[in-house]
Amino acid sequence: MGLLDLVTQAMASSTPNPQHVDAAAQAAPPNVLAGALAQAFGSNQTPSIGAIIGGLFGHSNGQQQAGMLNQILATIGPLAASGLAGGVLSKILTPGATQVTAAQASQLSPQQVQDVVEHAHQTNPRIADELAGFYAQHAGLIKTLGGAALAITLSKLKDHAAEA
Repeated sequence: MGLLDLVTQAMASSTPNPQHVDAAAQAAPPNVLAGALAQAFGSNQTPSIGAIIGGLFGHSNGQQQAGMLNQILATIGPLAASGLAGGVLSKILTPGATQVTAAQASQLSPQQVQDVVEHAHQTNPRIADELAGFYAQHAGLIKTLGGAALAITLSKLKDHAAEA
């Protein structure tokens, strides 16, 4: 079954079947999935990027949580990141460290991550593309997007598949 068929199947009902969404996300080339996610993250029809990423963080395992936070650190730098959202990252990082561990990441709530991402996005809007690329590598989480963000992501995947 091709990507277009998988996405069409995932979009077939008002409440997409998580298995169909997962199959479509897994079948999409990572760069195409990243582009679709970036459009969802930046859409005025979806919650804020912080809210979306906070939700994904809540559904992620410790390694994925740490990976996402490390993507932020790599994009804006540890010094800039340490001041985000009242310094929440500096509170969990070991002094001098430039990477978050899974154990450290697990200390944060989705709301704290939402705040960090909102501030990071204000500091560097490119963070949306970086996080989209990260989550494209973890396509199994796409089914947890929910609502408008999922609809936009599937729609953009469908557009790509129809053009291919």
